[in-house]
Amino acid sequence: MAARQLLRAAPGRRGYSGAGAAEFLHRSIVPTMHYQKSLPRLPVPKLEDTITRYLNAQKPLLNDDQFRKTEELAHAFEKGIGRELHEQLVAQDNQNKHTSYITGPWFDMYLKAREPVVLNFNAFMSFNPDPKPEYNDQLIRATNMTVSAIRFMKTFRAGYLEPEVFHLNPEKSDTEIFKKIIRFVPSSISWFGAYMVNAYPLDMSQYFRLFNSTRLPKLNKDELYTDEKAKHLLVLRNGNFYVFDVIDRDGNMLKPSEIQAHLKYILSDNSPAPAFPLGYLSSENRDTWALLRKNLLENGNEEALQKVDSAMFCLSLDDFPVKDFVHVSHTMLHGDAANRWYDKSFNLIITKDGTAGINFEHSWGDGVAVLRFQNEVFKDSTTTPAISPQSQPASVDSSRAVQKLDFKLNDALKAGITKAKQKFDATVESLSLNLIQFQEGGKELLKQKKVSPDAVAQLAFQMAFLRQYDQTVATYESCSTAAFKHGRTETIRPATVHTKKCSEAFVKELSKHSTEELQKLIVECSKYHGRLTKEAAMGQGFDRHLFSLRYLALSKGLPLPDFYQDQAYARLNHNIISTSTLVSPAVQLGGFGPVVADGFGVGYQVHDDWIGCNVSSYPARNGKEFLQCIHKSLEDIFNVLKGKKIGG
Repeated sequence: MAARQLLRAAPGRRGYSGAGAAEFLHRSIVPTMHYQKSLPRLPVPKLEDTITRYLNAQKPLLNDDQFRKTEELAHAFEKGIGRELHEQLVAQDNQNKHTSYITGPWFDMYLKAREPVVLNFNAFMSFNPDPKPEYNDQLIRATNMTVSAIRFMKTFRAGYLEPEVFHLNPEKSDTEIFKKIIRFVPSSISWFGAYMVNAYPLDMSQYFRLFNSTRLPKLNKDELYTDEKAKHLLVLRNGNFYVFDVIDRDGNMLKPSEIQAHLKYILSDNSPAPAFPLGYLSSENRDTWALLRKNLLENGNEEALQKVDSAMFCLSLDDFPVKDFVHVSHTMLHGDAANRWYDKSFNLIITKDGTAGINFEHSWGDGVAVLRFQNEVFKDSTTTPAISPQSQPASVDSSRAVQKLDFKLNDALKAGITKAKQKFDATVESLSLNLIQFQEGGKELLKQKKVSPDAVAQLAFQMAFLRQYDQTVATYESCSTAAFKHGRTETIRPATVHTKKCSEAFVKELSKHSTEELQKLIVECSKYHGRLTKEAAMGQGFDRHLFSLRYLALSKGLPLPDFYQDQAYARLNHNIISTSTLVSPAVQLGGFGPVVADGFGVGYQVHDDWIGCNVSSYPARNGKEFLQCIHKSLEDIFNVLKGKKIGG
C-alpha cells in the first residue's frame, strides 16, 4: 500500500556547509504529522461478525464433526463470556480514544515473547543495487546510504517529511494545489479533507522509533528504549563495535566526506575479530539475554552498552561479497550474529560488493514505516548521492573521532557468548531458504483477466501445499491497518472454502472440469479474497478482536474460556503457511523465518510481468519442493486464465 509513495527529492544544490537543503530530503508544505490527530479510530468489530468470520476461516480446515463442535463452542462464547468480554473491551476502548484497542495487547505480545528475535520476529528487506554500478562499492554505498538515512531522520524530526498518504485518485490529491489547501485545514479535521478527495492518510506514530532505539532484554517482558539526544552511529565490522558522531553540537550533519573518512578508517582497521563476539547475545532467548545483560552492566560495561542502545542505528559492514539471491537472504535475515545487533530498531547491512539490506526488529513497528524509510533512502542515495567514486575522504583524524568499544567480559559472560553462538549456529544450520521467479506473467495479465494478483498468489500457495502434503492448513497473510490511529496489522485468512474447492479441482479432479469451469473457480477465489482483504484493511478481520478478548480475560485473572481451549482454535493459530508481500522500486526481495517449526515463511512479490517467491523452512518441511509446487500451480492458473487446456 505504502509502496506507491515515492517522493520527490529536495530541490536545490547540495552544499554541506551547514543546515540547508542538503540536511533534508525535501520540505513538505504539509507538516509530517498534520493528519495524525484526526485519523479515524480502529473499530472494534461486532462480536457476531467476528464469530461468523472465524467460523468461515475454520470451515476449510475441519471435517464436519470437528466443525460442529467448534461452531457450538463459538456460539456459546458469543452468547456468554465472550459477550461480557466484548462489552468490557468496547468500554475500555471508549476510555482510550488517543490510541487503538490493539496497541497495548500487541506490544505485550511482542515484548513478552521469550524466543530469540532473530529468525522468529525480525524480518529483512534487501535493496536493489544502485543503477550506477560504480556506486555499489562498499564504502561509497555505505557513506551515501548513511547520509540519506540521517537526512531522513532530520527531515522527519523537523516535520518536513511528506505525510504518508494512500492516494486512490492521485490526479486530485497528490497535487501541489491540494497540498496548499489542506495545510491550512486544522489538523483536528484534516483527515476529512483528504478523505473528500479519496486520499487516506496513514498512521505515522511508529516512525519516531526508527532511530536511536533498541529493544532491551528484561525478565518476562522487554522494554523499548529511545534516546533522541544521541548523535552517534554504531558500526559493526568483523565483530568489533565502533561509534562516531554524525551530528554536530548545532544539530547539523557531519560532512559526507568526513563520514566517508571515518567509515574508510573502520574498513581498513585490521584488529582481529574478538574471541567472544558480543553480537551473539542479541540472538539469545530473551530471559537468558536479560540475565547476561545484567551481568554485563555489573561488570563495568554500562557506558559501552549505553552507546550501543542509544546509537542512531546499526550499520553492519560485512567482509564478503554475496554469491546469489539465496546468499543475500541468509545474509540479511540472520547473517553472522557476531556482526549484527538484532535488538536495534534496524541494522543497515552492506556487504563487500555493496549489496545492501535492512534487518528490522518487529515489536516497535511494521513494514509500512520501514518500507517508507527504505524507499526514501534508496531514492535519495541513488538520485542525489552525497559522494561519488571520485570523492576524496576528508583529511580528518579518524583515530580520534572513531571510538572502538571495549567490553569487559568475565567467565560467566564468555560462557554465555559461547553457548549463544552454539545455539545460533545450530538454528541457522537447520534453516533453508529457497526462491523462485515465475517469469510467465504477473500483475498486468491478471488485471487484464479481472482477477486479483494477490488472490492468485495466495491460491497458488494453497494449491501447492495440497499437491505436496494433501492438506489444507492454517494460513496467515499480514495486512496493514495503518489507515487508523495506532493501527498495526490484521490477518487475512487466505485458506477458504473457495481456495480448497479450486485447489482440489486443479490437483485431484482435473479431468472432471472444463477450462471455463476452472476459470470460474479462480474468479470465485479472487472475489472472496478481495472481500477478506478489504475487511482486514478496514479493521474488520477477526484475529485481532479475538486476540484482544483473550488478552482481556487473562489480564483480569479469569479462567481461559472454553472457546480458546478448543483444539481447532489452537490449530488455526499455528500458522503453517505464513505470508507477507510488498512491492517497491527500492526493494529487491524480502523475507522472514517460519513462525512455527513445521511451517513455511513466504515472502512474495507480484510484479508487472513476473512473480517472486522467497520461502524459509526448517527440516520438518521441504521448501524447495514447495516452491516447485508453487511454480506448477502458477503455471496451471495462468494457462487456464489464458484459456489453455492443462494436463495433469
